[in-house]
Amino acid sequence: MSEADNIIETEQPTPTVISHRRILWTMGVVALFASLAGFIFISWQFGFGVVLGGILSLINYYWLKISLKKIFDQAVSGSKPRFLAVRYFARYLTLGVILLIIFLTKTVPIVAVILGLGSFALAIVVEGLIRLFSSVFNSKEL
Repeated sequence: MSEADNIIETEQPTPTVISHRRILWTMGVVALFASLAGFIFISWQFGFGVVLGGILSLINYYWLKISLKKIFDQAVSGSKPRFLAVRYFARYLTLGVILLIIFLTKTVPIVAVILGLGSFALAIVVEGLIRLFSSVFNSKEL
């Protein structure tokens, strides 16, 4: 074994690793509370729109994760990823078509669906704040 192998084996995981599980839980909690608030304070249609947006957000998240994994796996193996841009933007096109259908049919308020889709963004902000404060409180200088 070389020195590099020993160093790699003894290194601890870095605290900058993103917790996908925590992001998913945060997305779910944000969508749940927002939908409950929509059900209680606005209407059942608004609450359902937020739930629908949260579900679309989860689908979008997993679709992105799977497509990026395929891209990086192909890049590591040395083969060129085929239709890279088409597959990547098909996600946006599909999401846009779904939002257009919801907007045109007016079954639920489009604002509510977009708020549900925003649960991912809020989950990322929460994850960033958790990382920020955990690094401040876990620093050795304190």
